[in-house]
Amino acid sequence: MSGNKADILILTAGFGDGHNSAARNLSLALEPHCPVLCCDPCAEGAPFINERLRSFYRGVTTHAPWLWRRIYLSTERQDFSKERLPMMRKPENRLHELIKEHQPKAIVSTYPLYPYFLERIFQTDTPKVPVITVVTDSIEINAAWRKAPTDYWLVTDRQTRESLIRQGLPETKLIETGFPVNPHFADLEPIRADDSLTPFRVLYFPTAKKPFVRRASREILDAGPENIELTIVLGRNLRKLYSRAKEIKDSYPGRVRILGWTKRVPELLTSHHLVVGKAGGATVHESLAAACPMLIHHLVPGQEEGNLNLLRHLNGGHLADTPGALSAHLREMLSDHATGWRSMKRNLARHARPGAAHTAANFILKQCGEQT
Repeated sequence: MSGNKADILILTAGFGDGHNSAARNLSLALEPHCPVLCCDPCAEGAPFINERLRSFYRGVTTHAPWLWRRIYLSTERQDFSKERLPMMRKPENRLHELIKEHQPKAIVSTYPLYPYFLERIFQTDTPKVPVITVVTDSIEINAAWRKAPTDYWLVTDRQTRESLIRQGLPETKLIETGFPVNPHFADLEPIRADDSLTPFRVLYFPTAKKPFVRRASREILDAGPENIELTIVLGRNLRKLYSRAKEIKDSYPGRVRILGWTKRVPELLTSHHLVVGKAGGATVHESLAAACPMLIHHLVPGQEEGNLNLLRHLNGGHLADTPGALSAHLREMLSDHATGWRSMKRNLARHARPGAAHTAANFILKQCGEQT
């Protein structure tokens, strides 16, 4: 962003990768057109509490998903328009400061709570501007998103839009743009459905569960002939999981590659035949943008169930979160000259939206233009 003002504020939060990913990619698509500021009012307004809440979120969704399901379902009964949690006062005040400082023409939120903050802020001396909420989940949408006081919801797919219409949201405010994946996806050519599959390359994003990385890797590598190759992306779990991943690499010489944190996810997804990962909104829709079939090894109940349902609806992925499921699905996909994999690949290619960030950016810019 240049100068002291931002025409567009993009609001995100660190509870799950989907919010940050959508915000970052929208910023990339918008920056060539106008000054943009991408910010996290929770982190800026209450950094100490925010970091502990993030740590709790990561821990419970990884190690106690049953508990997260109870927490998630309890939000259906909450009225976010009336409640002011003490821990959220500082983030709301910080957001108010940002609006006063930048005087944006539009505000985009990838986190469901901020529109409620904005509704209260606009009741003060702050002029109202368009609020656009980017819903980062699919089909099964939490009440915090559905009840948000927003001018528009940008949604990921037709099934999600139709589901929200059935629940009473106005059709004219539901804009189907696709999940805003990295704009670079639109520049890349994914593997074709008629590829020789020699080798068959699997991209694996493990969770922080220590024992699981070895079991899952062995299932993948032992599922078929020795032409299966595995890329393990450890990300923020590099220190925790590296020794176990290295054990797998040593056990399967020449067939395993280990990566830490990487910015080349679009290139990796378009150059691999299959992705194995958790059912987060960003990962599922990045796989869709790359038309890369997916096996889900970890599902956070509630918020991620809709992402799995979308993959199933498109016949582009399966749940494989029990022992033996990864190898069973892989063998089925690769049997009969990989007929199953080729069918999944073609299905995803028909629904892929690698340019979704530009689609969303164009809509947002139009709202800004209508305010001038």
